[in-house]
Formats: sequence, structure tokens, C-alpha cells
Amino acid sequence: MSGTPSDVERIKAGSRHLRGTLEQSLEDRLTGAIADDDTQLSKFHGIYQQDDRDVRSERRRQRLEPAYSFMIRARVPGGVCTPAQWLAMDELARTHANGTLRLTTRQAFQFHGVIKTRLRATIRGINECLLDTLAACGDVNRNVMAGVNPWRSALHARVAAMADEVSAHLTPATRAYHDIWLDGEKLESDRDEQEPIYGATYLPRKFKMGFVVPPENDIDVYSQDLGFIAIEESGELAGFNVVVGGGMGTTHGEPDTWPRLGDVIGYCTPEQVVAVSEAVVTTQRDFGDRTNRKHARLKYTIEDRGVDWFRGEVERRAGLELAPPRPFRFTSTGDRYGWIEGDDGLWHRTLFIENGRVADRDSLSLMTALREVAALGRGRFILTPNQNVTLSGLDDGDRERVSEILRRHGVDGAGSPSVLRSHSLACVGLPTCALAMAESERYLPDLVGRLEERLAAHGLDDEPIVIRMTGCPNGCARPYLAEIGLVGKAPGRYNLYLGAGFSGDRLNRLHRENIDEETILSELDGLFARYAAERDSGERFGDFLVRAGVIRAVTSGPDFRADEDKVA
Repeated sequence: MSGTPSDVERIKAGSRHLRGTLEQSLEDRLTGAIADDDTQLSKFHGIYQQDDRDVRSERRRQRLEPAYSFMIRARVPGGVCTPAQWLAMDELARTHANGTLRLTTRQAFQFHGVIKTRLRATIRGINECLLDTLAACGDVNRNVMAGVNPWRSALHARVAAMADEVSAHLTPATRAYHDIWLDGEKLESDRDEQEPIYGATYLPRKFKMGFVVPPENDIDVYSQDLGFIAIEESGELAGFNVVVGGGMGTTHGEPDTWPRLGDVIGYCTPEQVVAVSEAVVTTQRDFGDRTNRKHARLKYTIEDRGVDWFRGEVERRAGLELAPPRPFRFTSTGDRYGWIEGDDGLWHRTLFIENGRVADRDSLSLMTALREVAALGRGRFILTPNQNVTLSGLDDGDRERVSEILRRHGVDGAGSPSVLRSHSLACVGLPTCALAMAESERYLPDLVGRLEERLAAHGLDDEPIVIRMTGCPNGCARPYLAEIGLVGKAPGRYNLYLGAGFSGDRLNRLHRENIDEETILSELDGLFARYAAERDSGERFGDFLVRAGVIRAVTSGPDFRADEDKVA
């Protein structure tokens, strides 16, 4: 792309491999914030500057600066962590953050409410337990996702190991992270420091990738910039279908932005995965749009240049030819709750964590319960792409002890979540996310409760329906792949999207714009009534809405925007 590079490109180019003036910002005690340019660079280190928007107006009235704090995201490739690492995260959350842990839709940990003077201590603590925050955010490959639970089968274990390998290969080489946060040895000059994969200005925009094992599409593989779909033959991993060009982000009122499903461009062997990954990343590095950040994701590069061109460039760089894709089938995007016995005879328990928030509230002492489970030192904790946690690799005795802990703290006693609630996701939204236009995490649980009543009235309370909510259109909770997607437009008002595929293979489309709760409930109640009366046997809600003509199926990224001017 020709044109003037964006301001962020200027910041990256002059950052000395992501150093900028971060050290000076951290030492500035006159403000709780960091310098403007450093807010961009801090993302590469896993940090977002935020402020409490609930008190913003009052602080402005008192002529005080915003109540600044920071969100820190820790990378957890494949979502797998040890009990000791969980205990360390729990301790850091209670010591330096707001006393809660948040599990993300990319299988990572987030800490909220960390003030500037505690940033270094928090990041050091994360590194001391052999996790890190480098490349958890920013214009690089972020946390590599993997289909849940590598201990469930040998196939899952092999795929999880590949996610670890690719994550390590695509981690930035800069020493800035160690210099700033871990008191690493300072280089006399950073002029000769090299980024062999990313180059001096890294990628044009963020990059997301993951591995999935059919028939469960738990990572929403079509939403990834780069996805690998495991192909099984006779119980063994044969290779992967390669998916490129997915992405959720869009912008209200800008028709040239839209979510896009990735394209399956071929098949590779396990031995070729690292080469294909690097080739995809470097192709986007060299051809992605660096002039307009809203047009900088890989999905736009592929849309502009074509899938055939992109496949050829990847093959040339990787030094191989992708084989034709092999057959596969997805059946769902959700998690399997309760106890499941693995191939090795060990037990695995997935717990529902509403919107990923691990906290002690009322009679549900979830954070305390998981701390006690981790203190047993048994098995693994696996963060799922649906903001839940799987307690994995437990024998019969472990299972009994874990069940007793969960009962004692009200986790089991609280009853199972409804089918609708168990298929719900929400981003953080207000009050901390700087991009949020509306509530999300704090509001969705109440809205789901009201929708549960309407589903029960129509005899649909056992019907699985995927519902997701975000406070803005950037798509962190993958709302455009929900059968019911709610995207914040303003406080108390949302765009209603309908008609995605239950297995994550079709985008939804805008149905009603800028509506309040009463209208949301009324609109969905009528559609639930039609669904109950007119559906075919086994037909999913999103599929019914398309077949019944309520919503037109989306066939491409640009098509997502079609007909929006007709929506009331």
C-alpha cells in the first residue's frame, strides 16, 4: 500500500525495538498514566492503559486526572497452566490487581486495576512462575490457541505441543521486555538488535492464530488470522487444513470495515506447520496496509489481493506446495461441562465461569474454591476459549477431593447454568475498556436471565443457542459468530445481529440497530415463538432464521454490510 504510514507505524519505527520511553514513564510519579506514545508500545508488553469510567465525570469535576490503572494480559499458549501457576496468578490478582482473575476468549489471564507503581512487580511475578506478557497484545502474533484439553487424547496432546512450538517460534526477539520489566542486562546499543520474523516495525496490526481438533470448533477457527484444523487418520494426527484471513473487528458507520471468515487454502503436514506459520506472518508483514489501521488486518490483505495470490506467496516463502484440503466436520463451538473420562482413564472437569470472571461473590466462593483445588498440586488447569476452566488429569481420588471442595464453596451447589447461559460470552466492556460504548460483562448475565424466562415460556429452555455481547464493535467476544449477537452502540443500546451458524461456520447479520432492552426482549420473544412453532427437527436457531427468511445468510466479509441501510 502506498501512502503515509500511520502514527503507530511512526511510533514503532522510532521505538528502538519496543523500548520507547517506557522506563521514563514508569518513573514519572506526577501522573498515574504513561506517555501517549508509550501507551501504544506498552501493548506489545501485554499492557493496556485504562481508567475507571464510572468515576470519570466526578474526577473531572474535581479537576483530577482520570483514575488510571492498567490491564495486564499473560500469555498462556493453548490455555494450559500448572496448579502452581494458577496459585501465582491468584496471589498476584489479590496483591496487585482488583482481587479477581479474568479468563479471556483467547485462553489467557487478565489482571485489571493494576496501578502504575505495581506494574513491574506484577510482571515479574508472572515471569517467576514461567509465564510472561510479551506479545500478549500489540502488532504481533498473540496467544496461540489450541483445542481444549491436551490430556483428553494423544491426538489432542500432539496438537497442543504444536501450539507451544509455534508460539515460541513467533515470539518477538527484542530484549526490551527483559530490560524494562525484569532488570535484564542493558545493551550498549540496540542498533544491531534484530527481529528476524517481524522486522523493525513488526506487523501492520494484531495477528491471531490457533489449532482446533474437530468435531469441536471451540477456538472459532474461522475467526483467526491463521488457523490449523487437525486431520485425524486411524487415531493419529495426519496433518492440518490451513485457514487464513479470519477476523472479527469492524467499526460502526464505516462500510469498508467488516468481520470475515477465514478461507481454507490447503493442507500441510505437521512438519510443515512452523514454515507455513512464518510464511503467513511474513507475507502479512510485507503486504499488509500500514497507512490505515482499520484496513490493516490480514483479512483485508487477502480480500484486496485474492486468496489464490496469497496461497502462492505463502507457498513460495515456505518452500512447499499445500495439498488439497481434507474432509472434516464441526458440530459446535461450546465446551463440554461436567466430568469426562479421558483415553488414559484420568478425569477432567470443565467448570462454567460466567464471562470468565473468577471471583468470590455471595454464596459462590469460586476464587477460593479454585485456589484450594490448585493447592492439591494435581493435574492441570486449562483455560478454555469460552472463558471457562477445565480441571484436567485427575485420578479417582483427586476427583473425590475436588468435588468436595467445589460443593463446600457453593460451586456445585449453585446448580448447573441454563443451556443459554452456558453458551454465552461477553467482553469486559464498561467501566474499564477505553473502547466500550455500552455495558457487556456486567449486563449480559441479567439479560440472559430475562431471555431464559421467554425461552421457557415457549418450551425452548433446553435448546442450545449461542449468545454473545460486546461493548463495542471490535469483536473481542466474537459476537459476529453468535446466533444472537449484541454489540454496544451507546449506553443501554445495542445492535442486534442474528443468524450465525451454531458451529462457527457462518457470520450473522444486522437485524435491528440501536435498540434498548425492551425492544431486544420483544424482538427475540417473537422470534422464539416462531422458532418453537416452525422449526424442523434438530434445526438450530441461527439456521432457522436463515431458512425462514428472517435474516439473509452472509456469504462473504463485504456482504456482512449489505442491506444495512434498510435496517430499522
